[in-house]
Amino acid sequence: MKKYLFSIIAAATLMSCSDNDSFPTRFVLSDKFTTNSQGWVGDFADYPTTDSVFYELSYSHTKLPAPLDTAKKALRISGNNHSDDLFMFLKKKVTGLKPNQTYNAKFEVEFASTVPNGMMGVGGSPGESVYFGAGFSAIEPKKEVDNGYYRIKNVGKISQAADGKDMKVMGNVANGTDKNQYTLVKRSGTFTGKTDAQGQLWLMIGTDSGFEATTTLYYTGVNVEFIEVTNQ
Repeated sequence: MKKYLFSIIAAATLMSCSDNDSFPTRFVLSDKFTTNSQGWVGDFADYPTTDSVFYELSYSHTKLPAPLDTAKKALRISGNNHSDDLFMFLKKKVTGLKPNQTYNAKFEVEFASTVPNGMMGVGGSPGESVYFGAGFSAIEPKKEVDNGYYRIKNVGKISQAADGKDMKVMGNVANGTDKNQYTLVKRSGTFTGKTDAQGQLWLMIGTDSGFEATTTLYYTGVNVEFIEVTNQ
């Protein structure tokens, strides 16, 4: 009986190890938007429920603007920040990771911005006062109506220069030049979070603006390296 019980325990242990080994300790997501959106979805928050037209909100998969390569496409997102707090973001569901596992994610995001360094604007700079952030959560970021505004309350996003529970500030949208023309820039940083019980998570990248006018960005690619945290 003891021998039989040991065999069951050993078999269960091997199955458990085999199951764990089927999940990568390192996983790289590399999305380019040249031909399609790669499953990313654009959305907006922190604006009145009655003023979406006034805010000029738009999201599309379209050609890059000149002087960039107009034969290539990107994810264009744009909005007029009348609320002094407009959040414009992209999200994507990722599956196939280890359930309930903590991962360190290294982000590198490329987008085109037309805003030169050091510009002044209404309410703040159109470059340095539009904060870029990235992160992920175990649940899908969703907006809801709160006192007449669309808000994201189920996850912790950035709030201008402040980090959120599920997202970190990784720079701004100034293009690193003195030219008012679309220029490709990269923003990078790390974020640590946990998958759900099915090994899924939701990536989120976006901007939270203190500039009270229009911001338009073209996202060309997102690269995320997930590394399993072993001492969780």
